[in-house]
Amino acid sequence: MTDHVAPVSDCSVHSCDYNHDGCTAYAITVGGAPDHASCSTFIDTTETGGLPKVLASVGACLRSECQHNDHLMCTAHDVKVGPGAESADCLTYQAR
Repeated sequence: MTDHVAPVSDCSVHSCDYNHDGCTAYAITVGGAPDHASCSTFIDTTETGGLPKVLASVGACLRSECQHNDHLMCTAHDVKVGPGAESADCLTYQAR
């Protein structure tokens, strides 16, 4: 089991309330549909969310078929989130 917590190194989804020149959520959850992984923490409202600094990491990864997934934790060096099939896809996702 990993003791590594993968940081969110880039988020180019500007419509997310946690994105203020980087992801300010404390942690994100990666989920999604069978054909792609998405950031399940994405939210698009009139609110401004998150911490006062960029600090996000991957708290949980529900994509057990990803090669970076170890006991539902992300072992990737870092994670990039961007537009894709959903509003915010995990661009680091790689199927085994």
